[in-house]
Amino acid sequence: MAVPSTTSGPKLDIRRRLLWKRIASNRYIYLMLLPAIVYYGVFHYYPMYGALIAFKQFSITKGIIGSPWVGFKHFETLFALDKFWQVFWNTIVISLYRLVFGFPLPLFVAVLMNEVRKIAFKRTVQTVIYLPHFISWVILGGLLINLLSTDSGVVNNAIRSFGGEPVGFLTDESYFRSTLVWSMIWKEFGWSTIIYMAALAGVNPQLYEAAVMDGANRWRRIWHITLPCIRSTIIILLILRIGHLMEAGFEQIFVLYHPGVYQTSDIIDTYVYRIGLTEGRFSLAAAVGLFKSAINFLLLIIANRLARMMGEQGIY
Repeated sequence: MAVPSTTSGPKLDIRRRLLWKRIASNRYIYLMLLPAIVYYGVFHYYPMYGALIAFKQFSITKGIIGSPWVGFKHFETLFALDKFWQVFWNTIVISLYRLVFGFPLPLFVAVLMNEVRKIAFKRTVQTVIYLPHFISWVILGGLLINLLSTDSGVVNNAIRSFGGEPVGFLTDESYFRSTLVWSMIWKEFGWSTIIYMAALAGVNPQLYEAAVMDGANRWRRIWHITLPCIRSTIIILLILRIGHLMEAGFEQIFVLYHPGVYQTSDIIDTYVYRIGLTEGRFSLAAAVGLFKSAINFLLLIIANRLARMMGEQGIY
C-alpha cells in the first residue's frame, strides 16, 4: 500500500506563499491588467452564454432558459440551405483574397520605410498611410460611392473623358468583390505596418554593420538580416489572421453592398444580420454564428500547430 508523502502539504504551502509573494511584488502590473481582464470577461466571455440559443427554439418572451431545447435541429436546417453554402463560399473567397494580397503589403511597406533615412519624409508617409484606419466605413463608403459611382463618380468621369465605357465598380458582380478587397487593404495596411515597424526597431544595428563590412548589398541585408529577425512576428500575425479567416468585414460590406451583388458579396455576417434581426430567426442566426466561430477556432489551432512544427513558438 502506498504511503502518502508527509512533505506534500508543506511544499504546497510554500508554493502558495511564493505565488502570493510574486503577485504582491507585481501588484501594479496586475492592476494595469485588470481593465483588460474585465473588458474581455464582460464583452467576450460572458456573451458566450448566448450560444445556447443555437440549441433552443428561442422565444423572446420565454428567454434563453425557458425556451425549449431542440438540439442540433437548427444546424441541420442550416446545412440544408443552398443559400448558406453560397455565403460560406463568398466568405472564404473574400477572406482568402484579403489574406493573399493584404497580408504581405504591410510587411513590404514596413521594410521599405525601415530603409528610408530622411526622417521628415518617413513621418509624412507614415501619417498619410495610417490616416484611413481612423475613418469609419460609413464615411469611407460615401467617399467610395462618390469616387466609383457609374453615373457621377470621379473615376468613371475620367474614364469617359478618355473615350472609355464606365465601369460598375459597385454595381457589377465581377468588379464588386475586387473593390471590396482593395478598399479594405487600402484602409488597413498602413495601420498594420506599425507592428512590423516596432519589430524592426528591435533589430540589432551591429548586424547591418557587420553585413556591410562583408560586402552585402541592401537587398542581401533585408533578406538575410531584416526578415529573419522579425520572422517570429510575421508568423504570429499570420496565425492570428488565419484565425480570423471567417471574418470578411461586415461593416464594409454592409455599407457598400445591395441585392444586385448578393451573389458574390453576401457573407456569413450579413446573412446572420438578415435572418436574425430582419426575419427574427434568432436561433438559426445563432447557429450560423456558432458554426463560423468553430471554424475560426479550428483554423487557429491548425495554424498554431503548423507554426510550432516549423520551429516557431506560436501564440501558445
